Amino acid sequence: MKSISILGATGSIGTQAFEVVRAHPEHFRITSFSFGTNIELGAKLVEEFKPQRVSVSSKDLADELKRTIRHSCIVYYGEEGLLEVATDPESDLLINAVMGSVGLAPTLAAIDEKKTIALANKETLVTAGHIVMDRAKRNQVEILPVDSEHSAIYQCLNGENQSEMSKMILTASGGSFRDKSRQDLEGVTVEEALNHPNWSMGSKITIDSATMMNKGLEVIEAHWFFGTPYEDIEVVLHRESIIHSMVEFVDGSIIAHLGTPDMKVPIQYALTHPDRLEVPSGKRLNLVDIGTLHFKKMDLQRFPCLAYAFEAGKAGGTMPTVLNAANEAAVGAFLKGQISFLEIESFIEKSLNDFEIMRNPSLEDIHEVDARVRQYVQSLIV
Repeated sequence: MKSISILGATGSIGTQAFEVVRAHPEHFRITSFSFGTNIELGAKLVEEFKPQRVSVSSKDLADELKRTIRHSCIVYYGEEGLLEVATDPESDLLINAVMGSVGLAPTLAAIDEKKTIALANKETLVTAGHIVMDRAKRNQVEILPVDSEHSAIYQCLNGENQSEMSKMILTASGGSFRDKSRQDLEGVTVEEALNHPNWSMGSKITIDSATMMNKGLEVIEAHWFFGTPYEDIEVVLHRESIIHSMVEFVDGSIIAHLGTPDMKVPIQYALTHPDRLEVPSGKRLNLVDIGTLHFKKMDLQRFPCLAYAFEAGKAGGTMPTVLNAANEAAVGAFLKGQISFLEIESFIEKSLNDFEIMRNPSLEDIHEVDARVRQYVQSLIV
């Protein structure tokens, strides 16, 4: 039986991870988890899975949770709580599904404890890929992708010689506004942006999908996950989200990973690798019913955030940190109704232009730049 700790238990990835565990109690048990402010759901998960450690976002919420639950466990809060869950001595594997740059320190702490990492936190590799992958290599720790695209690439490369890969192809659904022109995006609402055509995801990721920043962050992740040059990473628009990604080899052969848009598949594969189990309530793919798959070249003028991500990734150093921090701050402002949808892009572009690159940044450098960029974006909000 595999013992699991989860960061971000009440989010989209976290709740689906619990579905997987719930369906296979003979294979998995939850020893600890963290969540932010959703006390109602968090308390239910505590009573059902009976973890030994739980963490919430603040002391007040920790006190409220203690009053709410009957199960006896240690309740932590804040950044210290995330570290306690990530380094839980009872767990074998950490699912990092927390949102934002707060996921970096717990990932590194779990690596130091030699835990397998099932990574769904994009910011960990985007902002500090050079540090994370080096530390994982030194500690002989396996980092398994949870994103559907990276899981697809990982599975396409199984049994293959990666040196014979000529390029990897990440697919993108196009998000909520894929059929709109840039002129159509003037004045779009938060509700419209959150209406994703294919996937059920958290609000921040759904907005990132609409701007195509989500795919840009995945490009940077793919670079670190697989050691692939940016010149060998391609993104194509694929409306149906049936092919999750592809790998092309030097002989022209292409191996693709296909499946229904169901995040429980890559989540469970990260937990069972290299084995497979039945996926709870999984809908099987029927290509006859699908009939036709569509592909289109990405228009970087229509989706400039994807271009910004390629540029920041190639520049390296602190540029991906600037990109990520500016995006997080801008998306947060949009979700609060403080800026328009198109201003997300303009704030990111201004940040990339106004911050100088720092080569080979330390963890402290990354934290400092991250904070400065967020303050800068806030200063741009009128």
